[in-house]
Amino acid sequence: MFSINKHIARASVVLAVAAMAGCAGTPTYPPAPERTGQFDWNYLVGPGDSVNVFVWRNPEVSGSFPVRPDGKMTMNLIEDLQASGKTPTQLARDIEKALAKYIQEPIVTVIVGGGVGPFDQQLRVVGEAAKPQALNYREKMSLIDLMIAVGGLTDFAAGNKAYILRTENGKQERLGVRLEDLLRGGDISANVDMRPGDVLVVPESLF
Repeated sequence: MFSINKHIARASVVLAVAAMAGCAGTPTYPPAPERTGQFDWNYLVGPGDSVNVFVWRNPEVSGSFPVRPDGKMTMNLIEDLQASGKTPTQLARDIEKALAKYIQEPIVTVIVGGGVGPFDQQLRVVGEAAKPQALNYREKMSLIDLMIAVGGLTDFAAGNKAYILRTENGKQERLGVRLEDLLRGGDISANVDMRPGDVLVVPESLF
């Protein structure tokens, strides 16, 4: 009887240690690549952006115009023009086409102010970050840049269990990251590139 109880106690200790190791260990998911390589990214206009439209030799038509929550904008002579999801150059060409009804061969330049961008290109941080939020993606933005922006981790974060939700070619994947090693251990090899639309999930530690 004593021998059976001894084996049960030993097994309980082994299971407890294994559980603790699982909670504090490395990411459950395949690791995120340190470098994402070259990819084609252009800033797209989004709701909340301020669009500065310059029409050459037509200052009365030029001006600064907001992009509405529905993704459209209204400017002098043009109503309800779809702006969201277009590059500034594409939007300029569309404005030229619309203005051609009133102005002979208009030449338009678009400059975006504010830089909000469409929601599907924003980065999101959820879970045990100090300040979970959505942020605008910037070229060559990395994981450490993102964590600085959200104020780091809470005391309850399981940093090495965090992962990135990334969608490529219509397929979503989970990629493990080592936030604990990066932020508290100073391991710069744990820093990885971010991509537009990434969602960083920081789970809560069980211990």
